[in-house]
Amino acid sequence: MLSIGEFSKICEVSTKTLRYYDEIGLINPDEINPENGYRYYSIRQLKKMLFINRLKSYHFSLEEIKAVLEWEEDLSEEMLSAALHRKRREIEEKLNAFEYTIQQMSNDILNLEKGTPIMSYLDMIEVQLVETQPMNILYMRQMMSSDDYAQGYGKYFSKLYKKIATEKLTLFGTPMTIYHSPEYNPAGNDTEFAIPIEETVKGTRDLPGGLCAKSVLKGLYSELTSVYAKLREWVEDEGYELVNSPYEVYVTNPNQATVPENVVTEVYFPVKKK
Repeated sequence: MLSIGEFSKICEVSTKTLRYYDEIGLINPDEINPENGYRYYSIRQLKKMLFINRLKSYHFSLEEIKAVLEWEEDLSEEMLSAALHRKRREIEEKLNAFEYTIQQMSNDILNLEKGTPIMSYLDMIEVQLVETQPMNILYMRQMMSSDDYAQGYGKYFSKLYKKIATEKLTLFGTPMTIYHSPEYNPAGNDTEFAIPIEETVKGTRDLPGGLCAKSVLKGLYSELTSVYAKLREWVEDEGYELVNSPYEVYVTNPNQATVPENVVTEVYFPVKKK
């Protein structure tokens, strides 16, 4: 048996952390002396602790590690491989985002060194006045909190695509999101997920066409706020006013884009002359 200090030293995990892992049921001492409360770990637990450390180094959360350990008895190479594949995709997405951020920062630094204002990129965002056609959309409308959005898009679009496949409906366009809330509220925003289809069935509605201020973003969704700001400025400067909820059309699937610049999103502001 190893004392908690010896176990801590071999695995390079503090005794405080080991006590916390015991509290949350991640790894418990093999034995606790009832008289003095001293904790002891078995030699076989070294392998388990090193496995936990390895998953932590791969940026698994403690909750994720605990879940993996809970299926330890049934843990097959396929299950563990699938978990590692998922985590690797997450890390790759973060790396792409960091690379994109570094590129933006480098551009900003270069512009500043040339005497160009850091926010001058807003002037590069183009706005067009377009006439859109009416669409028949299959939709789901939900109140979405800021925490819901990360998983919400995939979740609700998947449900819509499943209905399209099950009922053999005809796609007429790419997914879109319509934002109905008059203001941003972290607790909940009225959000409509939609896909244009040909058939009129239960769960569809007409999205009217009309005059729209349109802009296109090529890059991460985090940049959409800049596009919205530019569109709102353009609407005001050109003497128009909003007549309906703005919406986004996802021209490309972000999961299939190899670099952020390949993600194309169209933003539409339905407008009319004041």
